[in-house]
Amino acid sequence: MTEGQWKAFCSYRDGYRSLCAKWNSLAESLFPLQKAAALKDTPEYPLQNAVVYNTAYDKVTQDDEINYIVIGDNPGKEEQLNEKRAYLVGQSGRIAEGFFKRNAEFYTDFRKNVIIMNKTPVHTAKTAHLKFLKKNGGPEICTLIDDSQRIMAQMAAELHRSLYEHAAEGGRKPELWLVGYSELKEKGIFSIYRDTLLSSYNGGKDNAWESVFVFQHFSMNRFLVDLNKFKDENPSFTNERSLKTIGRKHRIEIFGI
Repeated sequence: MTEGQWKAFCSYRDGYRSLCAKWNSLAESLFPLQKAAALKDTPEYPLQNAVVYNTAYDKVTQDDEINYIVIGDNPGKEEQLNEKRAYLVGQSGRIAEGFFKRNAEFYTDFRKNVIIMNKTPVHTAKTAHLKFLKKNGGPEICTLIDDSQRIMAQMAAELHRSLYEHAAEGGRKPELWLVGYSELKEKGIFSIYRDTLLSSYNGGKDNAWESVFVFQHFSMNRFLVDLNKFKDENPSFTNERSLKTIGRKHRIEIFGI
């Protein structure tokens, strides 16, 4: 990273760590809700962290080149374990990691050249369980889930713009990949995140907006199914060109721009 990129990343990391510590003050209220939500459709698992900071940030160094910011949904069962406390380390993350390993043309190690974020650090076994937390947790929990989306969208846009603007002259400008297409729609769980993100890029007028792409989630191979279907219809396209086309199309569908 350039000096400007490194400074921006450190500011993001330190601010986010503080936010997660603050939000974790509600862990006593969150734990019973998270357990109750999971009882409906999830085998029992060890619930260890109600709000999850991504400890992978603490391993990033200035020598690392950041090619992508990838934004998932929220920390799941594996992400919240004490031994991990990192984002996209479950099945979805392994699919994403495998994609970059198999496609060397992206020149990207998913665990080294990607800053992984979520739309909220509040853990649930399944993303859909956030609705249960909002419905049954009272005003304080509802506010946490909504406010964390707004703040994280603002922080993601600010970091992406800084990495983009402070890229080395003639160097690669990082892209932001927003994964999880369906829950970004009007009545989706993350519609607040969607609206805040767009406004944080000045309604799509910032230069960095053209490096924002929207994709289906890595879970259940939806990202790859979408890509393979497009490539079957456009066999002359490279993976990179295909993903830019898909990601721009989905961005327009979700954001209108």
